[in-house]
Amino acid sequence: MKCSVIGLGYIGLPTAALLASKGHKVIGVDINKEVISTISDGKIHIIEKGLEKLVFETIKDGSFKAKSNPETSDVFLIAVPTPIKNNGEEIPMPNISYVLAAVESICNVIKKGDLVLIESTSPVGITEKVAEIIKNLTGLDKDAVNIAYCPERVIPGATLKELVQNDRVVGGLTIKATQKASSFYSSFCQGKILETNSRTAELVKLTENAFRDVNLAFANEISMVCDQLDVEVSNLVKLANHHPRVNILNPGCGVGGHCIAVDPLFIAHSLPKSTELIQKARKINTKKTQWVIEKVVEIANKMKLDLGYDPKIACLGLTYKPNVDDLRESPALFITKELIKLNFNILPCDPNVKKVENLVLYSLEKVIKESDFLVFLTAHKEFLNINCLNYKYFDACGITSF
Repeated sequence: MKCSVIGLGYIGLPTAALLASKGHKVIGVDINKEVISTISDGKIHIIEKGLEKLVFETIKDGSFKAKSNPETSDVFLIAVPTPIKNNGEEIPMPNISYVLAAVESICNVIKKGDLVLIESTSPVGITEKVAEIIKNLTGLDKDAVNIAYCPERVIPGATLKELVQNDRVVGGLTIKATQKASSFYSSFCQGKILETNSRTAELVKLTENAFRDVNLAFANEISMVCDQLDVEVSNLVKLANHHPRVNILNPGCGVGGHCIAVDPLFIAHSLPKSTELIQKARKINTKKTQWVIEKVVEIANKMKLDLGYDPKIACLGLTYKPNVDDLRESPALFITKELIKLNFNILPCDPNVKKVENLVLYSLEKVIKESDFLVFLTAHKEFLNINCLNYKYFDACGITSF
């Protein structure tokens, strides 16, 4: 089939390349001309295991082409960002403008019988909104164009593997749309294809990540309790998890990424009076990030008195999770920037990140050589063998217990 994948980011690009490798003819669409140029050269603009080779091969054989506009296709797959838009409200609202713009962009080339798939995380009701836009702009209703929602559920660092192996949930506006979507995903997914309606599929994704956010909030709250009670949190979690029905997650410096830190708010914004636990979990995870800043400040100020000068503080890890280059909603990056604003002598270091706007990055070798105080924010593999005996350190991600 001919497929147009709209949005060539962390989900769209791996999906497009995978589809091309499975025999589909793929047009990858993005509004960023630099991204289009990079991919057209057979290169990639993100870090993802196995992706560069796959992109190079599919670009080279012509099965995958990157362009600025969608073309007439059999399948249109929308994988654009849906960030949170903070308008000063207590619960920020989802920004679905990129999804709506993507839908409008395909209306010039869409035809009867086409399959339109939304993978972008969105509030419940987005699939119906997409159908409304298509009908208004083309005259084609939900019986003429097959429209369905299928949430992505991959983990950065193993995206290609999980795109193939993970179960998928598909929900169409009609039974026919659900069946066509199911058949399409079966062409490259080895996992089960679970069929439902569009609203259920939309809420499935939000529920999955709200569940994870709540569990991380418990872990992060316990970590702050342990600090006050002088208990080593990693050991506590390890011992508690020997209970056959307990599985406490590892606490961190907060919660980030394009899903867990954002998706719960999609539910909470729609139903603020029915989501007390979800909202509380978000606040606890945000509190943990501020708590880490306060702990670093406390230790650094004491060190200044002992040393007689401002300590050089290495902030180790800027991404939201280990061994990726993804900075979206990263609490580690936020902590680093806040410490710089507080005029501490900060040496940011992340082996997976080439550049961050308005931030000078230092090599691991340099920070190890020059720092007085190591702050572990993200558990990158490169940090595992650091000998902390000669340093004051604060471990916000549990790496020293690995």
